[in-house]
Amino acid sequence: MSRSFNFKQFTINDHGCGMPISTDGVLLGAWADLPQQGHIVDIGTGSGLLALMTAQRTLTTTITAIELDSTAVTAATANFALSPWSSRLQCIEDDITQWCQHIPPATINSIICNPPYFNAGQQAQQQHRATARHTDNLSHQQLLETIRYLLTPTGNANIILPAYEGQQLITQAPTYGLYCRRRCDVHTTEHKPVMRILIELTKNCSITKQQQLFIHTKNTYSSDFIRLTKDFYLKM
Repeated sequence: MSRSFNFKQFTINDHGCGMPISTDGVLLGAWADLPQQGHIVDIGTGSGLLALMTAQRTLTTTITAIELDSTAVTAATANFALSPWSSRLQCIEDDITQWCQHIPPATINSIICNPPYFNAGQQAQQQHRATARHTDNLSHQQLLETIRYLLTPTGNANIILPAYEGQQLITQAPTYGLYCRRRCDVHTTEHKPVMRILIELTKNCSITKQQQLFIHTKNTYSSDFIRLTKDFYLKM
């Protein structure tokens, strides 16, 4: 069953994609540090949320969305066509590691990715959902290798992961010549532990700028969360 999600400047229909529209994706799309021109790649676009948010936030960038699941490719392509930025958006059905073989190294200005989270545990019975949630088709090591290969020397990659997996990726990144320039620890409330980590990786070693974000305060959305997402959510 397909569902439509209306944002301020675009609409997404998920058409049975493996993962539904989530707060995680909106947080990443709003938080990412994006260039205003050049070429951006969205790895594992699903129904196209991050690619569309990227297009809304940038001026002249070309955005290539890579997706392995054919159903999601159909959905993303339709969502792109209905958006105000269709001329700058392209969805390609491919494995990102295979797609890289046809792309010259160090030519992508920015990467955005809401990757498969889980390295272990019970998988969903629906294959497209299992692919979206588990790292069987894209390990975090493969993701780091892909980022290293694609990024220009001054480019960046923006990722969201659960707290444990995010810290593991940050720790592993220097092995691939990548360093955490920014991180934002996301909590649902002030009294809950870190739920997600927003991560910006670059090829330049520098001191990590750390932030915290609380989604809710006193049973309502926090001012920081509203400030970050107000250009997208209809009721913000």
